[in-house]
Amino acid sequence: MRKVPLVESLRIIGRGSLNWVTERPIVVSFEVTDSCTCWCKHCDHGGPKDDSRNMKPADYRRYTKALNPCVVQVSGGEPLLRPDLTDIVRNIKGGSKLPYTILVSNWSEMTEERYLELREVGVDQFSVSLDFPDERHDEFRCLPGLYEHLSRIIPRLAALGHDDIVLNTCITSLNLHEINAIADKAREWGVNICYSAYSARRTGCRDYMPASPEQIAVLNRELDRVEARRDSTNWIVNSRSTLDATRRYFEQGGAPGCTAGLRFLVVRADGSLQPCSMQFKQYPLEQRSRMISEFTAHNTCDQCYVSIRSYLDKTFPQLLQENVRGFFSFKAHV
Repeated sequence: MRKVPLVESLRIIGRGSLNWVTERPIVVSFEVTDSCTCWCKHCDHGGPKDDSRNMKPADYRRYTKALNPCVVQVSGGEPLLRPDLTDIVRNIKGGSKLPYTILVSNWSEMTEERYLELREVGVDQFSVSLDFPDERHDEFRCLPGLYEHLSRIIPRLAALGHDDIVLNTCITSLNLHEINAIADKAREWGVNICYSAYSARRTGCRDYMPASPEQIAVLNRELDRVEARRDSTNWIVNSRSTLDATRRYFEQGGAPGCTAGLRFLVVRADGSLQPCSMQFKQYPLEQRSRMISEFTAHNTCDQCYVSIRSYLDKTFPQLLQENVRGFFSFKAHV
């Protein structure tokens, strides 16, 4: 995975440190639309929705200034359904290098032209969902032809050499045996791999939650192989501590200590704040402090270990050390 240059690394670390002390969010996820091109089995979104109340691109500059995160996720639904997505990203960045901006998408609507446009206005990382290393991905996402599209466009765009594409695989009971096969696919396509954990809280369906001793054994065996495959290219994005905590989450059936609303939060397409995408109590932008006092201070939910949370459920020294050593670079940008 491409290392972030020295100056930008220091900017992210500096803002993150300040936000940690002042209890501002480290990561904000902007859900720019509720509509989606897929009907994924592990998700409560799917298909077209009423987008008449979506925020306008200029609204995102106001929210970014107010929340001042060092990292932003742009997600949905499917964010590429927004024809004004380029303007949204431009307003989030505001002409600055920060926040570090990640586009989370199923890539069903991605083209080379849009990829290059979004890079130009400031998307730093493209996170692409992949549940299986073959056409079973189409069945899980309920969108025929999606895998074929990904198998053509991802290697083509990866060959441009920007090293900013990451496959994101949500670990479920259905794809446990495919954890390393998907890593193989990432290598084949010339991109990076990141794993996240299924949560039954979104749909209420626990069938996809690895829980039996046999399933946990497969999980541990596959993740042991992942750990053994690490090398200096940083193509496996998850830190060791994150994967270890993912194991514990599945083994124990939960992960206590969530800081949703404080360290991270979601901004819905209509502009309301939520502690996370699976906690639906909403607050206006001006009342984030009330969200912290009402929700975060009393939160006992342990039913997810999704990507944002998995990176922030750590002590500040551990978070700082892992980011400096494992992701950010102290090399001059060439």
